[in-house]
Amino acid sequence: MVNYSSKLPPAVLEEFIRPAIHAVPSSMAGELGSCHITLRPILSKPGIGSQWRSLKGALEIVAAFAEVEDHDLAMEILLCLGQALWQQLSEDRAKAYITLLAEEMTAGVVGEIDEAACESKLRLLSRRGSGWSRRSLADYAMASFAGTAAEYVHCLWHDVTVRSGPEHLPPERLRRRLKMFARWFPPDRGYRLFPKAKQR
Repeated sequence: MVNYSSKLPPAVLEEFIRPAIHAVPSSMAGELGSCHITLRPILSKPGIGSQWRSLKGALEIVAAFAEVEDHDLAMEILLCLGQALWQQLSEDRAKAYITLLAEEMTAGVVGEIDEAACESKLRLLSRRGSGWSRRSLADYAMASFAGTAAEYVHCLWHDVTVRSGPEHLPPERLRRRLKMFARWFPPDRGYRLFPKAKQR
């Protein structure tokens, strides 16, 4: 269910918010349960674009749309879904994801899926000599997982361009993560993670 201010242009809802939400695989939505999304011009806390909470078995997301690009607003909602999903992920899957992150860091991969995850990763790597705290690792894992979950749904929603550079994940690492999500949360009928191979 999506509640929104009358100030939200209808096109934003129809062209961005609903298509993004509809791309969420049913297996992922089933893990999250009932979800209510509220869109407001601004939130009560300055500088906060979105927030979520789980209340009585239902996920409640509130996102601000004033001075936010329409596409970024949809991605903010998907990021909240990813954060909430991490909180209720099975222990086996959480361990598998953390193992994947450890393999990336051992291989010297510094980049990440988005800015928040990259900042969290750099903070973790800066403390490598003194040992990683469980809290720092948990914070990084959640930021990375949430960003990857959002990007996975983003790829199902529409075609995306892979960004390159030291602050971004190498394409082969990104592909490995997306394949993991596709195994855990297969795309629904009509959605495809990767384009069809061109026939020669």
